Amino acid sequence: MTAAMRYLDAHTHAHFAAYDADREEVLRRAREAGVRLVTVGTQRDTSRAAVALADAHEGVFAAVGLHPIHTARSHHDAQELGGGEAAKAFTSRGEVFDAEAYRALLTHPKAVAIGECGLDYFHFGGDEPRAVQVEKQKAAFAAQIALARETGKPLMIHCRDAFADLILMLREAGSGLTPGILHFFTGSADDARTLLDLGYSFTFGGVITFTHDYDALVAMIPADRILSETDAPYVAPVPYRGKRNEPAYVVETVKRLAALKGLSVEEMVAQINENATRVLGI
Repeated sequence: MTAAMRYLDAHTHAHFAAYDADREEVLRRAREAGVRLVTVGTQRDTSRAAVALADAHEGVFAAVGLHPIHTARSHHDAQELGGGEAAKAFTSRGEVFDAEAYRALLTHPKAVAIGECGLDYFHFGGDEPRAVQVEKQKAAFAAQIALARETGKPLMIHCRDAFADLILMLREAGSGLTPGILHFFTGSADDARTLLDLGYSFTFGGVITFTHDYDALVAMIPADRILSETDAPYVAPVPYRGKRNEPAYVVETVKRLAALKGLSVEEMVAQINENATRVLGI
């Protein structure tokens, strides 16, 4: 980390199609704001793109993995994959986790985590029964847990409406698994306490700047288990709400995290960087 790169966007998608027209300008603004970032894959193609972007830019790292909604037929997100029939056809086919393909991506020195992986019982798509889709998600997550144990890489976890099953799977994984990150955490305080006991950390993003729904949760979680994110291009913070999000905007989230933790911005920045070194090795 250079002295100029003070802030961290621990979960973003700078390689997504939303930035195809101005990606270099977005990354330039991040550098000028002092932000380094982890750009996170969601399936094979986007994971390869994440590694390629990290390879080409200082201060950019990658996570590679299979998002639970992409294990079955899923909705098409033009911000993620772009427009056109080819992208839509790719989205509709679903993906079976290929450990060999992801293992190869993880050999890159700037591939720092496995994800975005986990469970999502909110988004179901296609014609398959819900129970079938749940089993596909669990199988893909179990395979990524196994790869995390093998490689020593932390998990970058997405979870929505599925915390009971997710916690059960992490508990069953037992020892030998490097604790990772619960991205955009939306669970309960009890879920957070359980995950803290299992060694996990949490990212919070722009949503904390325009709602008080997460105030008590952020206050409860120790500062040494919190990292900042944008989840860009989604959920821009105040004062950019309603616009396309981007990594430079993580500065606003860090300011809010500092206020909620009763720390100065400098103290919060230092703590997040210490946490990133411990959890992500960056």
